[in-house]
Amino acid sequence: MKVYGLIGNPLTHSFSYRYFSEKFLREHIVGITYRNFEIDNLPSQVPSLKADPDICGLNVTIPYKSAILDFLDEVSPECAAVGACNCIKIVNEKWTGYNTDCIGFENSFIKQLQPHHQKALILGTGGSSKAVAFVLRKLKIDYRFVTRGSKTHPLLINYNEVTPSLLDAFQVIINTTPSGMFPNVLESPEIPYDALTNSHYC
Repeated sequence: MKVYGLIGNPLTHSFSYRYFSEKFLREHIVGITYRNFEIDNLPSQVPSLKADPDICGLNVTIPYKSAILDFLDEVSPECAAVGACNCIKIVNEKWTGYNTDCIGFENSFIKQLQPHHQKALILGTGGSSKAVAFVLRKLKIDYRFVTRGSKTHPLLINYNEVTPSLLDAFQVIINTTPSGMFPNVLESPEIPYDALTNSHYC
């Protein structure tokens, strides 16, 4: 039986298993199953996945979109440019990485984009944030990453720097953190929501 699945940790927030399992049933796709692979340690656990001849493809989610690159045999141009992978095609034991976050984000993002949306704040610094930054560069939109960690790069700022005056200039806000994901759906990023206006795009 062909196996497809999802690599990540934790996977409680993911709807992929249910989505694909229901899809296979609904469309009468047989001989295929979808599994969650909750990985604690990539170096120790990926070799067994690579040795499994039934695994034909994998999705990749938090927190491994960047770290998984070390285990790929080939990457697409988008994947290489972004530095993150969320989809792995496996043919003849060869793992090829792709990044579908880029096209997915761009196609949804441009629908509501306005001419005054010239600066963006990207909340988070994980693999998804890199795909978002890739698209913003393509669209020539200035951006900064907002992090809880140390500021080791000029494009990084901390959450305490996201003030109402900063939001006057940065009118696009993109959340790439796990905050708000199931089951913690009431969590939200720590920004001054009172400063948001009808001109902001979140």
